[in-house]
Amino acid sequence: MSVRAFWNSVKEGFQGIVRHPLVTVASISTILLMLLLMAVFFIFSANARYIMRKVGQQPPIEVYMKIGCTQEQMDMTVNYLQSNTDKIKGYYGMSPEENYTRFRKELGDESSILDDFDYNSYLPYTVNVQLTDPQYADTVVMELRAIPGVEKVMQESNVMKFLTQATRTVNIATVISFIVLFLISLFIISNMVRISVFSRSTEIAIMKFVGATNGYIRLPYIVEGAIVGLISALCAWGLSYLAYSEIFSRAMTNVDSGSIYALLPMGNLSIYVFILCLTSGIFIGSIGSGIAVRKYVKV
Repeated sequence: MSVRAFWNSVKEGFQGIVRHPLVTVASISTILLMLLLMAVFFIFSANARYIMRKVGQQPPIEVYMKIGCTQEQMDMTVNYLQSNTDKIKGYYGMSPEENYTRFRKELGDESSILDDFDYNSYLPYTVNVQLTDPQYADTVVMELRAIPGVEKVMQESNVMKFLTQATRTVNIATVISFIVLFLISLFIISNMVRISVFSRSTEIAIMKFVGATNGYIRLPYIVEGAIVGLISALCAWGLSYLAYSEIFSRAMTNVDSGSIYALLPMGNLSIYVFILCLTSGIFIGSIGSGIAVRKYVKV
């Protein structure tokens, strides 16, 4: 196809949007609805993963060193924690004296029973570990237990297993939802475009008989579908941005940003929602239009 023929096809695509305004509006509305649903699923799943990741980062693992462990053994534990930043977000240690002080505070008025307690002989050094993701819990626990000087490693295994499974379920549900919505929107838009193509079936047949190639006939409809998808994507992104920003401002009124219940701000999601809407909208519009016109170029 020559450059001139290509630009003529693109021009026809733009004209097709004006030529069939009702079909254009119906197509934009259809893709817009599907993209809004995709954006909602994406924002929901992103927040679900974000909250579960923060819950998993709370100190779920507590390391108890052996009583009387050497400084070298303590250093080995610290070196492990500092060299595995991909799995470990942070940690903080407590000396026997600090553990003793904590116990006294927890006992309150009954703390006098610990007045003569020799904490250095009975209390160990402890380390609370924060994970970057709950899926690393079993690996980190196993590796910590193998370090000399570590007496035992405690973790809330049921909680960690639940968080790992919940994260996996959310990811799978998100992918399935996207695929289902994508196929539905592709089917609907192809049938919507088929209406405008049918009205020009005679014109398409004449173009075929005078030597027009399939690509030349298809391109205007693909361009038209891509433009419709682009308009729908921009509208879907704008609506989802405004709606979520309002929900975020209301939901976070009395919630600290560091709380495990805090939501992701729209600024962190905006670019991803925009890319999702843009790529999905243009792809659905152009491919749906290409599928719709395929039947009529086979003359």
